Amino acid sequence: MPRYALITGASSGIGLAIAEALARRGRNLILVARQRDALESIAYELTQRFGVEVLFSSCDLSEPLQVSGLLQELELADQQIDLLVNNAGFGTAGAFLQQEWSREQQLVEVNILALTRLCHALGQRMVQQGGGQILNVASVAAFQSGPWMSNYFASKAYVLSLSEGLREELKGFGVKVSVLCPGPTRSAFFRNAQMKSAKLERSSLMMSCEEVALLAVRGLDKNRAIITPGWRNKLMAGWPRLAPRALVRYLVGKVNRSSSGRKAD
Repeated sequence: MPRYALITGASSGIGLAIAEALARRGRNLILVARQRDALESIAYELTQRFGVEVLFSSCDLSEPLQVSGLLQELELADQQIDLLVNNAGFGTAGAFLQQEWSREQQLVEVNILALTRLCHALGQRMVQQGGGQILNVASVAAFQSGPWMSNYFASKAYVLSLSEGLREELKGFGVKVSVLCPGPTRSAFFRNAQMKSAKLERSSLMMSCEEVALLAVRGLDKNRAIITPGWRNKLMAGWPRLAPRALVRYLVGKVNRSSSGRKAD
């Protein structure tokens, strides 16, 4: 039975870059995202370039019924998925109480609930088939609270904690779990979150999606528990453990408030 890597949020950004990096290695893929036309085009291109089989499924992960449909589709196809990349996610910026609740709910549905459900369903299948690998995409935001992006930062802290917990639970079954914690990356994230990113775009902190994907795949090869691409991002992930929490909250909040277009104190 052919084996596949399933990647969510695969139509752009880090998800697309990881798909290309895996296809380059000869991996068959199942791509999941909302945009069917984009997925169809990407699947054709990767198949032509790398000679791998690329399947795709259009699914809005913010809709629980569509997630159920995706899982049923995968079950009926009886495909052996030995790598799950939970990449889909997005952020919102600004004061939490000023956000539209529907958007904040969508964030929780995608960043937390859909990711957790896929880990549960496909993790069970991996245990039954004797092994597999899960890569959940968090962020350097996972290592501290983030005022003016509170829901997003909290969602990524959840992903980090869940991934580390599952790593211990599943290692005896041959299932390896890693979590990717990238820093600022050139993608549609900032535009979708309606954040100011012009200054950051010129910063050396910004990495390309291709760089992040390459380091993510190398981290998977080494079975790293936490994959933080780039030494600057490692510093960003580590400093909150050394500084007083009140200071961390203040400084991160000041940066987030400025980026969201709100005047910082």
